[in-house]
Amino acid sequence: MEPLNQNPEKLFNIKTNDDKRNPFKPTAAFIGASWLALMTGTVAYCIGLWNAEMQLNEKGYYFTILLFGLFAVISVQKSVRDKAEGLEVTELYYGLSWFATIASIVLLTVGLWNADLLLSEKGFYGISFMLSVFAAIAVQKNTRDAKLFKDKDN
Repeated sequence: MEPLNQNPEKLFNIKTNDDKRNPFKPTAAFIGASWLALMTGTVAYCIGLWNAEMQLNEKGYYFTILLFGLFAVISVQKSVRDKAEGLEVTELYYGLSWFATIASIVLLTVGLWNADLLLSEKGFYGISFMLSVFAAIAVQKNTRDAKLFKDKDN
């Protein structure tokens, strides 16, 4: 079963009029806000690393954690969405996606806990990381929803 080829109204059991907007289709404002949040969190995190007074290997560690976390949460969102739509997702991949997401958060927390940084800097990295991973989930959701409705319109 390939849900992207199905009619979204049938898939979600929605009754719509042609003159009304579908409530499940992401709005341009939400798509823009999601992308803005992703860019804001990621760029702020990277600028903070660029300006940080730490060794290059520490900067590499924190940058890798950001990339790992972004990939992990996108995998979780895709797995959860696939399961909800009735697509087969192996429990191994589903579990690994969750493990990677939790591991990225734990690795960032442990790294910041042991870092020789001001408390405000630790908070900055934690908040910009969480903003980035949350926004990555929203962007992935919007991308998937937009594809679903684009296929319906064609």
